[in-house]
Amino acid sequence: VSYNRFVELESRVFFKLMLFLKLYAFGRCTGISFVDSTMIPVCHNLRRYANKVFKGIATNGKGTMGWCHGFKLHFVCNDRGEFITFCLTGANVDDRNPKVWQVPAKELYGKLFADKGYISPKLFESLFDDGIHLVTGIKANRKNRLMPLWDRIMLRKRYIIECINDMLKNTGKLVHSRHRSINN
Repeated sequence: VSYNRFVELESRVFFKLMLFLKLYAFGRCTGISFVDSTMIPVCHNLRRYANKVFKGIATNGKGTMGWCHGFKLHFVCNDRGEFITFCLTGANVDDRNPKVWQVPAKELYGKLFADKGYISPKLFESLFDDGIHLVTGIKANRKNRLMPLWDRIMLRKRYIIECINDMLKNTGKLVHSRHRSINN
């Protein structure tokens, strides 16, 4: 099937494809999970006013790599590198936003390892009430606290989700220069 034909058919089978992914392609929570988010730009930041495809849908947001016009993909994977769940939001949505965590919190339990961008006492308490222990690194300007050795080792294993992130963006062409329709 050619790319053009795939884009034509994609809108018809979108919900069936998502159901298939949810039932057969996603992994299960093992008690050890990793979370990350990545920006998905739809166009160069200077061209955001001329973009017609995602007009009114894509938003401006600031990430670690600078400003971006597009979306943000929040995703969770287990210790085997299998997707557990994901959430697609506007680029201006914070990683610690409670609305982002409504769906993933239902499918998780155990320990959730995240980068320093997820440090928030309010998020920690809400996840802890759901049976999820959020483990993050310590920021340089913060007071040191004791952390179990196992948690420190597992924080170094975050490369699992960074590798998935790299494969989605580079190999899977999640970020490409020409978005011709919302479907692709």
